[in-house]
Amino acid sequence: MARSRGSSQSAAEADEPPTDPTTVERAYRVHRARRRARVERRRRTRYAQLRFYVTLTALVFLVVLVSLTVWNELQRLFGL
Repeated sequence: MARSRGSSQSAAEADEPPTDPTTVERAYRVHRARRRARVERRRRTRYAQLRFYVTLTALVFLVVLVSLTVWNELQRLFGL
């Protein structure tokens, strides 16, 4: 019942810690940076949508204001 040398080495290698102790910390940093970037991208998208709708509302308000002013001036000028 002799074990092959290759299988005992692979079992021993599986129990060994990573050769580079900073690998785990570096992986955590990478995942944290990705998560931070994803959250930042969502926040920027939300603010961009808010700016768009505020600008759209302001423009619609200005168009209505100018239209009413022009209509009032036309009524005053031509006596409609």
